[in-house]
Amino acid sequence: MQQYKIIISGGGTGGHIFPAIAIANAIKLKYPTAKILFVGALGKMEMEKVPAAGYDIIGLPIMGIQRRLTFQNFKVPFKVIASLLKAKKIVNDFKPDVVVGVGGYASGPLLKVATNKGIPALLQEQNSFPGITNKMLAKKVQRICVAYANMERFFPKEKIMLTGNPVRQDIKNLEAKRARGIEHFDLDATKKTVLVVGGSLGARTINQSIDAGLEEIVKNDIQLVWQTGNLYVNEANAAVARVANKGVKTMPFISKMDYAYAVADVVVSRAGAMSVSELSIAAKPTIFVPLPSAAEDHQTK
Repeated sequence: MQQYKIIISGGGTGGHIFPAIAIANAIKLKYPTAKILFVGALGKMEMEKVPAAGYDIIGLPIMGIQRRLTFQNFKVPFKVIASLLKAKKIVNDFKPDVVVGVGGYASGPLLKVATNKGIPALLQEQNSFPGITNKMLAKKVQRICVAYANMERFFPKEKIMLTGNPVRQDIKNLEAKRARGIEHFDLDATKKTVLVVGGSLGARTINQSIDAGLEEIVKNDIQLVWQTGNLYVNEANAAVARVANKGVKTMPFISKMDYAYAVADVVVSRAGAMSVSELSIAAKPTIFVPLPSAAEDHQTK
């Protein structure tokens, strides 16, 4: 059997990282001898989550442009050049048969280098409104896998494949995991549980709303599993200390999301593409809170 060598590049948020890992797992299931290398951005969450999933990753010194005027933006051209040089070395050393871009600015330098060398490439676009990196790379790749119809507005029609979003396989058969989830989060199996997930990086508005309503939640004897993101975890912990209730569990990031879905009676979530895809499979009653600043307000649409 031929040993395929594949690079998967991108990241920055869970919405890019977890589809990438799902793709890698599917490849390994079909081609067990395949060698898979991830390429991400130094300092971003993929540098932790990918090794935890059992794959090697190399980080590029890439950074995105800040929307506000800041000195950090002057570093961007130099970071791009350094990332292109490092991407060239990665491609030359690994010699991939194919490269996959999952979005996020880390995928830009890697796919640009690979396509310039004639290596087959494809994009996986999770959203109904594509990111800047994928739109820039669309002309250079052979295939573009999308989750929504009518994406020819953004990509060449002849390259598009409607595949849906790749999701984590561990979110299937959740009922069988409920007991383990109750134990994992130290919950009471007789009480109702609300899961709050503001995306992998957190969501200020959702967090502040939960904080403001925490006493009402506790008063109604409802348990809460609350993914806060790193930036809000201290405030969330202070809120929990204020109500002094053991049924409220806070954490910056939920690593066992299958357990979290399993214990949830209701979910409050950002309306990111991957959250929508996963919760459709989990079949949980969900309140989606779109991010109003998302491009073209695509989460609301």
